[in-house]
Amino acid sequence: MASTDSYLLYKDSNKPVEHRVEDLIGRMTLEEKVAQLASSYMDSVTDSGEFNETKMEGAVQRLGIGVIHSFQWGVNKNTPQQMMTSNKVQKYLIEKTRLGIPAIITGEGVHGHLSRGATVFPHAIALASTWDTDMVGQVASIVAKEARSAGVSQILSPVLDLAREPRWGRVQETYGEDPYLTSRMGVAFIRNLQGKGPNVDNEHTAATPKHFAAHGSPESGINLGPVHIGERELRDTYLPAFEAAICEAGALSVMPAYHEIDGIPCSTSKFLLNKVLREEWGFEGYTYSDWEALDMLYTFHKTAESLADAGKQAFEAGMDLEAPQPVCYGLHLLEHVKAGRVAIDTIDRSVRRILRLKFLLGLFENPFCDPEYAKSVRNKPEHRAFAGKVARESVVLLKNEGELLPLSKNTARIAVIGPSADVVRLGDYSGDNEKLVTLLEGVRNAVAAGAEVTYARGCGIFELSTDGIPEAVEAAKNADVAIMAVGESDELCYEGTDQHDLELPGVQMELVKAVYETGTPVVVVLLNGRPLSISWIAGHVPAILEAWYPGEEGGNAIADVLFGDFNPCGKLPVTIPRSVGHVPSFYNHKPSARGYYHKPGAPGKPGRDYALASPSALFEFGYGLSYTEFTYTNLKIEPSEIAPAAEVEVAVTVKNTGEVSGSEVVQLYINDVVSSVTTPAKALKRFTKIALDPGEERTVTFTLGPKDLAMLNGHMEWVVEPGEFEVMVGGLMGSFRVI
Repeated sequence: MASTDSYLLYKDSNKPVEHRVEDLIGRMTLEEKVAQLASSYMDSVTDSGEFNETKMEGAVQRLGIGVIHSFQWGVNKNTPQQMMTSNKVQKYLIEKTRLGIPAIITGEGVHGHLSRGATVFPHAIALASTWDTDMVGQVASIVAKEARSAGVSQILSPVLDLAREPRWGRVQETYGEDPYLTSRMGVAFIRNLQGKGPNVDNEHTAATPKHFAAHGSPESGINLGPVHIGERELRDTYLPAFEAAICEAGALSVMPAYHEIDGIPCSTSKFLLNKVLREEWGFEGYTYSDWEALDMLYTFHKTAESLADAGKQAFEAGMDLEAPQPVCYGLHLLEHVKAGRVAIDTIDRSVRRILRLKFLLGLFENPFCDPEYAKSVRNKPEHRAFAGKVARESVVLLKNEGELLPLSKNTARIAVIGPSADVVRLGDYSGDNEKLVTLLEGVRNAVAAGAEVTYARGCGIFELSTDGIPEAVEAAKNADVAIMAVGESDELCYEGTDQHDLELPGVQMELVKAVYETGTPVVVVLLNGRPLSISWIAGHVPAILEAWYPGEEGGNAIADVLFGDFNPCGKLPVTIPRSVGHVPSFYNHKPSARGYYHKPGAPGKPGRDYALASPSALFEFGYGLSYTEFTYTNLKIEPSEIAPAAEVEVAVTVKNTGEVSGSEVVQLYINDVVSSVTTPAKALKRFTKIALDPGEERTVTFTLGPKDLAMLNGHMEWVVEPGEFEVMVGGLMGSFRVI
């Protein structure tokens, strides 16, 4: 039963958080402390979504109730019922446990709170295609508000892995391949998810950037595979986004990754969890294990001789909480302490971190949610409209030969063809609701009255049947234009669903070629979670849109771009390679990475480097067309010489020289011309999005400082070396010197 002391300092909201933490921890038994260090499933304390007190008692006895993971994929997706169940769980903890410590309820939110009825935004790779940090921040604010209204106080997002291995099935959850772009997106997401701080109010949640670190580069592209990088590449490429998440955005939790680096699983890496995270970055939050990551030390990595040993290794390395259940912590951790194998001080250390977050979240004051309020907030019209706005700005125009796009709304006959034309592809970690818009619906909503819109599926995503292709060909023959929706689905692009190649799966290429051969103009719309090698399409089809997984309003958003209601402004956050054989294909490669001879060959005439192909990308990072033209002039770099600790200012004039209004992402890259250790051929350092009317021009100014110019030298020290730095903006190039 809850404590009946007349005054409990830890329940006094007027006292400082640190005082409340110390008061509470001083009252706790060892068992109560250990119980804070593991989580439980919400489904494990319910029957068909209904709270079960007997199961709840069992979870408490297993010593795993510090955190409870919300339903998500549970058997009952009735959201109001879930909220009431969450309230009953919190009520039980407050009223029927000795100290009345509420649970943190966690949920997913990479592109919308993962539950029925919440707003579904474009997936993270599409969010990154906007190159708009303010917009991504607003997405996070809505995610937080909708999640917190449903009782969720911690979101296990954002994903800060770099998408440098496109075969990997979780590319869709990332902000692309670049450390700087990912850092800026991550900071915007975390700041808006958590609010202004230090406390987290009832319209925000704690953030949990993941997967620390370098999870997006597994061997063979297979999820959980080893990552083969050295400390220099780790620090220079993979850690900056996490450092920004901690040191700039103040993330309150971090999720270490499943994989190993140089033989050490991240879950037991003292280098990552202590030296980097705690000592170098001063992280004060708590570490939340990925699901079953600790079990895997015993069952998968083979670095522990038992589950108990796995728990001990992870805990001593700095893993504060085990998820999703106390398999390696719980009773095992309790026994370690009693036997003297784990010090009680280290238990207190981790418990403090978790309790501190509970106080910052205000859970001791009010851990409950109001289903009626949640109903008024979740996917309300303003949120839905914003999801559409984000989707429009995320679409990337890859090709527009002969200005086929935008299409006229008065086009008499339009064929909409493909396995993704009349179904909504949301991608992984997606909720659902009743208002999803397909591309076919979007086209029908956009065209003029009297326009004939026909539909043919043609084929499946990965099935090998070609029976539907003749119908699609007939539809194309009888149309003035054919809009083709092709790409991927969750069956082929998901966590744990990786690919051995990057071609369109199934017989989709046969479908595209058959429709193209009718002679009807073709627009290909890609709906996918990873870069696809579309070399044939790029060489033949006149117009191509990369739409990724565009969220609940995706159909309308794509139609707005197709018919000119919106001028596309998305830019690729990841390179599209010519083939899977070109992987790795990221843009910020080292000078020696794309060949020495530069003599691409072709069938019948072999060249050098790749004998029968160019090593160049099909579409580069940062690429994206518009329905207007932008001209860059007057690149100015001042001063021309700076000291290592000084700053340099870069200015450029951008003019809309086309006939329609549009937005342009101004991107600044640098190249350290000569360095004592090899550095990338070019690296993104600044970007901004500007909107210009026809004939309008604007001067954009960026400031670069020592951190932008620094490199890790041969002694693993961050230094700014003397020498020339090239600056590249919009096809213009200049330079300055560090003296």
